[in-house]
Amino acid sequence: MKEFYYRVASSAETGAGQPLEILFAGEGQTRPGHRIGPKVYDFYLLHHVLSGRGRFTGGGAEHELGAGQSFLIEPEQLVSYEADRADPWAYRWIAFRGPWAAEAAAAFGAGRTVADTGRSRRPAAALRLAMDALRQPAGAQLAAAGGLQLALGEIARACARRDEPGDAPGGAEEDNALVRALLRLLSTQYAEPVTMEGIAESLGYSRAYLSRVFKRHTGATPVSYLLRLRIDKGRLMLRERKDLTVEQIASSVGLQDALYFSRQFRRFYGESPSEYRQSVWGS
Repeated sequence: MKEFYYRVASSAETGAGQPLEILFAGEGQTRPGHRIGPKVYDFYLLHHVLSGRGRFTGGGAEHELGAGQSFLIEPEQLVSYEADRADPWAYRWIAFRGPWAAEAAAAFGAGRTVADTGRSRRPAAALRLAMDALRQPAGAQLAAAGGLQLALGEIARACARRDEPGDAPGGAEEDNALVRALLRLLSTQYAEPVTMEGIAESLGYSRAYLSRVFKRHTGATPVSYLLRLRIDKGRLMLRERKDLTVEQIASSVGLQDALYFSRQFRRFYGESPSEYRQSVWGS
């Protein structure tokens, strides 16, 4: 038997006049079959399911939801939601309104009020941060709004991955923008220990989709492009920074293994970094 609990926090600070006003936030383990509604609210109310299962009904549709999924209640919309009788859900929630509220809620996508963030713990952690912030004597509204935006940002990324197109031929404006964003990211962060998993997450797409689109537009995978970019940057430094060792240059372009840098340099240019430097400087 799951232990029932209900916790809620609200701020003594007024958020009136703020772009996002946080009204309250909470968390709870519901009882079997616990039901709310049908009813309407005059604010936005976001729920994120931590465990268990339940049913959300709104906008003429019914959704069976479980851990990792979120549902959004919009103002003046008739809704109801009910915990499963065998495995009642636990969730966190946050209520908000303000001039930016509708734009923030658009993280779910046009006409949608349900999202699935899978195994990501970030939405739950962000909502807990917002809840804790509301208990503070100062800065509560700013910090809680930050927590809400973190949660919605993760939801937006999940929805973007859900809406990825298939393998249709490229050329769409969205794909072009994605490739430009990736090229910009690689050109500015090549010296950092970036990974494709981290890049894909930051751009809000799966690694597989990102690689497909990038290769379709450039003829190279992001991984091979990044390697060539690093080697080319290293070649430039060999020519312009005689004061740096090969090891220091390798590290400066994001490759901590100088032997690997030398091996890849020879693969691309047919000579070692030292041989290239000697041909440039003559010593």
